[in-house]
Amino acid sequence: MPININSNLPAAKVLAQEGIFTMPFERAERQDIRPLRIAILNIMPTKEQTETQLMRLLANSPLQIEIVLLHPATHVSKNTPIEHLNAFYQTFEDIKHQKFDGLIITGAPVEQIPFEHVTYWKELEEIMEWSRTNVYSTMHICWAAQAGLYYHYGIPKYPLEQKLSGIYLHKRTDHNSPLMRGFDDVFWAPHSRHSYVKMSDVQKNPELNILCEFGEDGLYLVSAKRGRQIFVTGHPEYDANTLKTEYVRDLAKGLDVPMPAHYFTDNDPKKPPLVRWRGHANLLFNNWLNYYVYQETPYDLQAIQNEE
Repeated sequence: MPININSNLPAAKVLAQEGIFTMPFERAERQDIRPLRIAILNIMPTKEQTETQLMRLLANSPLQIEIVLLHPATHVSKNTPIEHLNAFYQTFEDIKHQKFDGLIITGAPVEQIPFEHVTYWKELEEIMEWSRTNVYSTMHICWAAQAGLYYHYGIPKYPLEQKLSGIYLHKRTDHNSPLMRGFDDVFWAPHSRHSYVKMSDVQKNPELNILCEFGEDGLYLVSAKRGRQIFVTGHPEYDANTLKTEYVRDLAKGLDVPMPAHYFTDNDPKKPPLVRWRGHANLLFNNWLNYYVYQETPYDLQAIQNEE
């Protein structure tokens, strides 16, 4: 089944070229079916690119999904035209009286800034609090995972000595979670960030379950009870060239950043990236949609409530 999106959205054209079935809102409204309502709070600077990346993963499912794009009203985007935001996005004020099956909060390049100093932090706090009673399952990606763990559970983030960038091998540590069904014991996933959350801090909280880890103190997937909150510390949605684009951009700015690890063929930046995370990225989003959104959300969205 398709994702329901505005047919004029640039992502719709890209997905159509890739053979991914999308359905205009006008046609979806004539079908006697309740699609899953998924809101995406997009706080990445490259919003159009992130839209396409996430919709590509959400569309790889037999479920029909209605996408609602959100952006922070308290932040002026420097990289996305205001015409694009006005045409395709809403703000929290527009939808705060609605309920959703799922919510995705993207990452943002603000890991080196204290949470409270981020310009839209107060608005994000309001949205995360609202999600507890108006969204059945929320997926937090990269910086949003750190922000969510901090807001909901008081878990801090810590600075890294240098940027973590590359494709890393992860170990599955939970064999019972539905989110991990079909996962290999080890798998690859992208990371791109300047801060991290300590595994020991998460382990102290009985409400949280670590599903995957990497390295000595690296977290990748953390789940709250019943999957109402999912925290993904990496960027499974990244395209083949996203890390390369970031690396070239940072070098052009004169930044001292490491070459993305385990990424370029033969570790040579002149050669193309070796994509080896796409299968598990699709599996992660499919499992989330199936086991934590579709099978758990009440048919009547008004029945969603906080479990506490």
